[in-house]
Amino acid sequence: MSDSQQTVPLHVFRQDVQSMHAYAIQDSRGLVKLDAMENPHRLSPELQAALGKRLGALALNRYPGDLPNELRAALAKHAGMPDGFDIMLGNGSDELISLLALACDVPGATILAPEPGFVMYAMSAKLQGLNFVAVPLTADFELDADAMLAAIAQHKPAIVYIAYPNNPTANLWNDDAIERIIQAAPGIVVMDEAYQPFAARSYIDRVAKHSHVLLMRTMSKFGLAGVRIGYMIGPKALIAEVDKVRPPYNISVLNAETALFCLEHEAVFAAQAADIREQRALLVTALARIPAVKSWPSDANMILVRVPDAAKTFDGMKSHGILVKNVSKMHPSLANCLRLTVGTAEENAQMMKALEASL
Repeated sequence: MSDSQQTVPLHVFRQDVQSMHAYAIQDSRGLVKLDAMENPHRLSPELQAALGKRLGALALNRYPGDLPNELRAALAKHAGMPDGFDIMLGNGSDELISLLALACDVPGATILAPEPGFVMYAMSAKLQGLNFVAVPLTADFELDADAMLAAIAQHKPAIVYIAYPNNPTANLWNDDAIERIIQAAPGIVVMDEAYQPFAARSYIDRVAKHSHVLLMRTMSKFGLAGVRIGYMIGPKALIAEVDKVRPPYNISVLNAETALFCLEHEAVFAAQAADIREQRALLVTALARIPAVKSWPSDANMILVRVPDAAKTFDGMKSHGILVKNVSKMHPSLANCLRLTVGTAEENAQMMKALEASL
């Protein structure tokens, strides 16, 4: 029998994996890309040239060595890490979420999170064979503290995720409700601050009050989505355990050097975040003028909207050259919802024009 006639050995793959779908990335070629909460601003030509010179001088023939530790120190300073805490790096927040599931994979363990929320919480749990419990948000996408507390009491989760702000709803939740949940949690609570550059509040000034809370961030929303750097801050004893399952050399020298370079020019990225927050406010005002559109408050670089027909509006906007995210099938409470990423002033004007034409 020739190689081409042999049966592909799909039986070696787990049944649940075979029934899953890979994470889908929308084709954005030829479109204004406003679907993935990316920073729309690029480095100036001067900074591009300076970064290129730095990267060109790296010893690519060597393993990363101490460079990731230099980045850990720079990020700890940037984030204002409390004394007595430690920091670990991941290939984006996605890897950190996967490593947490791996490290906490004890028989019968559960991961719990509000829903709708970031899809990787559930995916990492299921891939690791852990139970995942989703607790619905209220109709206005607020945290249902009583439901969360009941679920915690019933399932005793090893990990509770609190996105602060949440994706895809873009809102910050009530701080008192969060504190009640943290106090009740028997395991780890992860405060996921992926969208911190755009939020009115951070948990960093409260994290030191707890011995079971980890704070997770990403440089993707800082402006480096293509660099894939996530980081997690927490008590040294917790970070030490999770770090044991981290693959060696998980951060490349190119990524680490790029992140260090950009932290040295932190003011440039702070100005970009300020511009995005300003553009977000203008978009919220413009959306409020359209009777057919309902939007929710945002503390991120995205705005959740409900339209009469999400599929029709999404396709219409795409035909006008604008790519957004149709989240209407992610959860029943998101029926007919689109997620709009905040872009530049010009991109936002094009998006609003396409939205109005596609309703």
